[in-house]
Amino acid sequence: MPQLVDTTIRLLGQEPLAGRMPTAAVLRLAGILDEAGFGLLEVSGGGVFDSAVRRGVESPWERIRAIHARTKTPLGMALRGRFLVGSRPVDGDFVRRFVASAAESGIDVFRLHDPLNDVSNLREAAEAIEAAGREFDAGLVYSPGKTGETHELVEQARKLPELGAARIVLNDPTGALQPHRAAELVTQVAEASGLPVGVYCQGAVGNALAAALEAGRAGADLIGCAVYPVALALHRVSGEGLAQALTGLGLECAVDVEALWRASDIVDEHIGDEPVTPLAPRVAARAAEHSLPAGLVAALDVHLRAHAASDRIDDVLEELERIRAEVGSPPLAAPIGHILASQALLNVLSASRYQTLVDELRALLEGRYGTPPGQVDPTVRRAAELLGGPGEEEEEVGLTEVRASAEGLAASEEELLLLGLFGEEAEPLLRMIRGRSHGEESLAAGAVDQARAERIREIVRIVQDSGVGEVTIEDDDLRVTVRRTDDRLPDLPQAPAGAPLAVEEPEPAPVEPPSDGLVRVEAPMVGTFYRASQPGAPPFVEEGDPVAPGQTLCILEAMKLMNEVKADVEGIVRTISVENAQPVEFGQLLFELEPLNGRPLDAL
Repeated sequence: MPQLVDTTIRLLGQEPLAGRMPTAAVLRLAGILDEAGFGLLEVSGGGVFDSAVRRGVESPWERIRAIHARTKTPLGMALRGRFLVGSRPVDGDFVRRFVASAAESGIDVFRLHDPLNDVSNLREAAEAIEAAGREFDAGLVYSPGKTGETHELVEQARKLPELGAARIVLNDPTGALQPHRAAELVTQVAEASGLPVGVYCQGAVGNALAAALEAGRAGADLIGCAVYPVALALHRVSGEGLAQALTGLGLECAVDVEALWRASDIVDEHIGDEPVTPLAPRVAARAAEHSLPAGLVAALDVHLRAHAASDRIDDVLEELERIRAEVGSPPLAAPIGHILASQALLNVLSASRYQTLVDELRALLEGRYGTPPGQVDPTVRRAAELLGGPGEEEEEVGLTEVRASAEGLAASEEELLLLGLFGEEAEPLLRMIRGRSHGEESLAAGAVDQARAERIREIVRIVQDSGVGEVTIEDDDLRVTVRRTDDRLPDLPQAPAGAPLAVEEPEPAPVEPPSDGLVRVEAPMVGTFYRASQPGAPPFVEEGDPVAPGQTLCILEAMKLMNEVKADVEGIVRTISVENAQPVEFGQLLFELEPLNGRPLDAL
């Protein structure tokens, strides 16, 4: 019976869905998924950390801990070998510290693959995972060409038991895994390694579901999926459809489909009317034709349009295939696919092959990232040597060097890890964390321990989701009161003595819109109000600014989690009722918006 692993929370934390759901909604979603019967919830990975750093709103470590506090199902994280969650390789000490931090934050299972399918690159991380007492699932990347040959993957799989892998997971980032190949690979990899085998499939036109089902029939013990709205938007396998199909095939599935539909409702509530940036048919078709990750082709298309060269997309894709063969046919998973794509762009737009060499491609050719599956073309290797010049080789990132250059930016090892992985890109996020920590009175930063903090979070949630007006908890020396504001909970008249238990209720008065026609934006939770993404950054909005539905108005920080408050209507910001960095109560007025109604059609 295959177990299902849900990847919804990880996918919601990375592009193109990052930031579309507030943290409070993600935590509600995690609670439902936790009770659905999954074997694992994969909640983080490279794309999540990258998006968190680029957005500069919330620490990815805090989100892991918040989810861990609300769930009992094991939590998973996807790592890229020596790259971990970044695009630069790191040294052994860095790997150990990162894995230890992730394990302490609540990660139970690490799905670890090397972007080159060079499993020798997994050894240090595998040892770190074993030292942390967590499960190591070894990943192999399926990508057509040399990487996708069954023999090559089987040979790599034979080496994994000695590294301490508990399972081998076949990952298909290009959507090219056909159903018959999925069954073949699961069978042969299991026989060669003696380990259970899982699969992560993706792709349009139904091939991902078909491949997942054939893998299940062949004995796969773990299959990745996501709830329906996310699966539909990102061409993943729907958990609802997969669970029902497995049951129909006689493969018992412990996942509660009704719970998944409830989880889908939460996602739909926030992104159901907000279409994900569409994948143009010309992009999707070329990704399928060339067996490339759709996101990679979309990124190339954007770059070409910026250079007024959108008609060169086919030339770039052909050059990408050629470069891939010349550098040893590596898989096209991140970050290798992006490195090769950057070189393909340079070659085509400059009309000269390898006149300029991307630094990362030079590092790949010099073997600093590992050994690719195939042979490197001697001519290309020679070009790298000639273009390399006398410059120094880039060393692996080490935590000691990062600490020496942090200059007060990082106040914890977790923050040092972010700085080491992302360099200058992480500085705005770290400054935001530092700025918000000054004078902070959050539960996590005060004298309240984590167990008590979690109880208080639950009380806040109950007050927010119910009609309760006020709750007070006393525990030894701690007394906490959570209440609604008066305008949201008017006093009710007391029933006179001797009144009947039930009386006929009058018809409710019709709800009248505010006489001034303004739309109130109120605080959805207790927290601290921030007008900008970080100290020194421009505010999200000013009075008089136009806003669109879904546009961020402010951030509310609660329990070190950053929740974006967004506009529900198109309008003009007329008033901002709270000062920056001020605490707010549930239901407190934050903004008043004047809706833009009745515009002429030619203004749309």
